[in-house]
Amino acid sequence: MLDALARLSSGRTGRASSWNTSGRNKDCWVIEPGETRVLADISGPGRITHIWMTQPNHYRECLLRITWDDAPAPSVLCPLGDFFGLGHGLVASYQSILFTSSTRFEYQFEKGAALNAYAPMPFRKRARVELLNESREPHRQYFYIDYEQFDAPEPEAAYFHAEWRRENPFGGWGPETPANAAGSHIVNDVPNKERDAWRNNYVLLETRGRGHYIGCNLSVTNFRGDWWGEGDDMIWVDGYKWPPDLHGTGSEDYLNQAWGMQENAFLRNGSSIYEGRTIPHRPDQRLAPWGVGGYQTSYVFHLENPVRFRREIKVTIEHGHANHLGNEMSSTAYWYAAEPAPAAPVPPVAKRMPVLRDNQGRWLFDPANQTTTRRVTPNADMRRARAEYARFIAPKPAVSNLRRRKTR
Repeated sequence: MLDALARLSSGRTGRASSWNTSGRNKDCWVIEPGETRVLADISGPGRITHIWMTQPNHYRECLLRITWDDAPAPSVLCPLGDFFGLGHGLVASYQSILFTSSTRFEYQFEKGAALNAYAPMPFRKRARVELLNESREPHRQYFYIDYEQFDAPEPEAAYFHAEWRRENPFGGWGPETPANAAGSHIVNDVPNKERDAWRNNYVLLETRGRGHYIGCNLSVTNFRGDWWGEGDDMIWVDGYKWPPDLHGTGSEDYLNQAWGMQENAFLRNGSSIYEGRTIPHRPDQRLAPWGVGGYQTSYVFHLENPVRFRREIKVTIEHGHANHLGNEMSSTAYWYAAEPAPAAPVPPVAKRMPVLRDNQGRWLFDPANQTTTRRVTPNADMRRARAEYARFIAPKPAVSNLRRRKTR
């Protein structure tokens, strides 16, 4: 990465930004409700080297859309905050090698933040960067899009892609059962393999073509209030097989942490939003153990170990062991591809808004906010586990003093 700093290049540096061309100081663009604005339209060959954006709100209502080389569909399509690693419409400060965020309004909804993306984004003919305001009010946007233009395309350069997905709630087969508490041994005995895993796991990315997957961010709204993990990552390269090409050992393990998630933000992995800081009614406790019931956004980047594919890739992770949980899950996957590929469609604005709580900390479930693309159909092992867990937690009948005296 740094060795390029010492090499001269024939590239011509440019910038598209929201500066006020009148020379005055109103250096932002106002995008009206329902309006799509082109932030940058760059002739190639070239490369976007840096994106900086700041805005006061609308992290889920606004969509970032990037189309390469006049392709029929965008290769980047993502809510604004989630693209830069911030889920739930919350803002927080964190640093990673590809994305950063800086704010004075830590862990608040709909507040100002500075967002940066440093992932290189080469293109051959044209780069078109757009912002869609799907909110009901004008959106104020400041931005820089830095780029270089070249005389010839970069050899072997691939196109950057990002797509967003959501399950709210995830259609798990046993959401009443815990992932890591008394009785969880019953769930942990349920096998999840072969076609069941292929069908039922949460999908982070599914695409065709040639390229390499470089990582994701994963957001969880923890309705249960206990541990949301225990889900193995499973990645299939170039079609279904069992076992998959990459099979992990747990949610936090895939995110390069262990024993739950911690409040840190490293270059290649970490928590951009840490659940322990989103606990209602506990403002004096900065850190908290499992079982807090809040918001988490974690990220992991495969920079030295990208997952390469020739024809297709399917990146998945269980939600809870064997997909039994029913929390909200959303994610942004990042990859490079030899040719522009379409990003997954994004749900309408009402179905991508964060799940909020009332003043007592109770979740507010709004049917207009929910989207569950599929529910896990319980097999015999899952049905048996639910029945066994129901017996495990069922209240035991009281034993009278008379009976206790007789059995002594």
